[in-house]
Amino acid sequence: MGRIPEHRRSVAASLVQGVYILERDRQDKRYGHNALAPHWWQFFHFQCIQILVDQVDSSIFGAIFEYKPYTPNYLGHPMAPQHGPPRYVIAFRGTITKPETRKRDFKLDGQLVLNGLTRSTRCQNALQAVQRVVTQVGPACVWLAGHSLGAAIALQAGKDMAKGRCHIETYLFNPPYASVPIEKLKDPYLKNGIRIASSVATAGLSVLAKGLRKNPSSQQYDPFKVLCSWIPYLFVNPKDLICCEYIGYFEHREKMEELGIGGIERIATKNSIVSLLSGALGRDGEAPHLIPSGFLTKNMVGIEQDITLAHGIHQWWKSHPYWHSELYQMR
Repeated sequence: MGRIPEHRRSVAASLVQGVYILERDRQDKRYGHNALAPHWWQFFHFQCIQILVDQVDSSIFGAIFEYKPYTPNYLGHPMAPQHGPPRYVIAFRGTITKPETRKRDFKLDGQLVLNGLTRSTRCQNALQAVQRVVTQVGPACVWLAGHSLGAAIALQAGKDMAKGRCHIETYLFNPPYASVPIEKLKDPYLKNGIRIASSVATAGLSVLAKGLRKNPSSQQYDPFKVLCSWIPYLFVNPKDLICCEYIGYFEHREKMEELGIGGIERIATKNSIVSLLSGALGRDGEAPHLIPSGFLTKNMVGIEQDITLAHGIHQWWKSHPYWHSELYQMR
């Protein structure tokens, strides 16, 4: 199941779908043999050993799955995590627009845009769950996975662990990029001009903000640089307004390097206008959606015109000849 990259991606997406169905089973009161969610993990020989519940609306937003292989001693083999399925997968769902969940989910979506998601109890509980599992078995035996809002939570948990040099294999499906989707502009010259102007402005504000800090020595540690060797898998659709800007984010950085002004872009890559304003107001100034490295897969299929299709998790659990993948790594 886990030896081929396509299989690993399909399994991760299916387990995320399982979390969606777990919450829908709860809302529709489907229990026992009537529950639909187990089909999404039992086919791959996983068991759901823990559900993660939001303290505010009592909804299920995540789950921890344990792999139960046919071979009794499989997980005891030292090479098992690298060449096969993980021992545990921690998966997070995205926004559900049904009445029982939409108020809480929409609020978290708003906090995401304003860089406030990390302060939410849902995000904090997710990180605590990840830390517990990693403490038990180590990072090599664990995967993180999430879709949409859940991808933002998985990304933040993965970043927090990576800052402690604990790298977890992470699958991010349609991860939100909290910015205007410049990638959707048709004119390439206008698009590139806006990106360059934005990079220069962001870099300038970043240098200014750094100069205004009272304790510059405390800024010697650069958490963004620590993240360079952590490479999550990102799966985006160019027609999805929520995640498509990741394409321009990575591609523009390479173009700036080619133009010989990569230094400006490296500064800009670490920050967003919102994060700089948040930092100036004394809040956490880190932009949670910004990462230095990633293995980006684009779904270029032409039929995905509707936003609900372009943003759906369904597109990622099956192989497709129109996908294009590329590694981006800041050094």
